[in-house]
Amino acid sequence: MELNEKVENVKSREDLIKFISHLRMDLQNNRAEWENITLEDYFEAMEAWVNDMEGYYLNTNQPVPKQPSWKTIADILYASSMYE
Repeated sequence: MELNEKVENVKSREDLIKFISHLRMDLQNNRAEWENITLEDYFEAMEAWVNDMEGYYLNTNQPVPKQPSWKTIADILYASSMYE
């Protein structure tokens, strides 16, 4: 299962913990596919994505979260690996 599929399954704290583990392993195994491999770049992308995330949810026909859920956190972490 790909990371983009795994992020969709995050519903609980335990799911988020598993997702973070998969995200970390993906960075270790597929570093060349990641856009933001330094912590500085990752945080910069995270800041930008959270600022623009409403557009992501609207463009993917998902409700814009009013309060972050476990899945919202997973979305942020996943998007930060590739967002520019």
